[in-house]
Amino acid sequence: MSTASTETWGQMWLPLCPWPLTICSRAFYRTSRHNALDVRYIEANPQSLSNLLVVDIDHPDAAHAACGTEKPWQPNAVVENPANGHAHAVWALAEPVTRTEYARRKPLAYAAAVTEGLRRSVDGGKGYSGLITKNPTHEQWEASWLTDHLYNLDELTEHLTVSDFMPPDSWQRTKRKNPVGLGRNCTLFETVRWDVYRVCVPSGSATNTPRPEDRHDLKQRSSICARRVTEFSEALPASEIRATIRSFYKWITTRYTGWLDSRTTSEEKSAAYHRNTGRQGGLKGGIASAKLAARPPASALWRQSAMATRERIPVMG
Repeated sequence: MSTASTETWGQMWLPLCPWPLTICSRAFYRTSRHNALDVRYIEANPQSLSNLLVVDIDHPDAAHAACGTEKPWQPNAVVENPANGHAHAVWALAEPVTRTEYARRKPLAYAAAVTEGLRRSVDGGKGYSGLITKNPTHEQWEASWLTDHLYNLDELTEHLTVSDFMPPDSWQRTKRKNPVGLGRNCTLFETVRWDVYRVCVPSGSATNTPRPEDRHDLKQRSSICARRVTEFSEALPASEIRATIRSFYKWITTRYTGWLDSRTTSEEKSAAYHRNTGRQGGLKGGIASAKLAARPPASALWRQSAMATRERIPVMG
């Protein structure tokens, strides 16, 4: 690997105390950047940021799939295993995506969708989490540096959409058995939030402001919900789980307007909701009943069919 390529990787790779992984021990332990660069596998992104989107291409022609055609979204680097042809394709972002408790969910979901589009564009593996990647500075791998351009998510989305690789909006709402990468954060949010909403509505309707027991109950149930949905193939770090729970708690107790409703107001809203639901169901049922009533009886249909058949059959005699 040339000196220029080493400097380029040093600028793109952000972790200060990364997780290196040795094949012999299969053990994670944090170490310095300098020591991590001597190991074959390293942590791709810091704990709080994601600026490298990594796709695992687990078939023998990985290098050709990643850089064989002139794509406007070519990866910055392709790190190949010469023994089997498998490789990691790495795209570097100009602006990292934040994963702390102060992070917004939409950029995380956006980055997860873009990563899925990149995976589809190179026929990458679905089960790769993006946590650990091949170290391009290690002598065992063959690293190809294609561009030093730093992408942004909108730019990648435009290219992937034109080429029909970008997943549809419904992809983000699809429940998956084994979510990976940034998709784990989105799955955690989408799964837990409905349980949290159910908790806060009955708790907040009793008084005009959240009570101490309401806050404690919300925190406790949020923790239970988060633990229940984090049994991923590669679990989220505990810090990201705690950050998600704190985000739920902070938003609901500071911005949720249900705390301002008295018990009477909440009951009126609930009754209005059920009346509207029943009215819609009645309208649909009435339309279906009218269509059914307009149809002739089954006996009449049978007689018409029998007469038509009799007319088509010649009388033998």
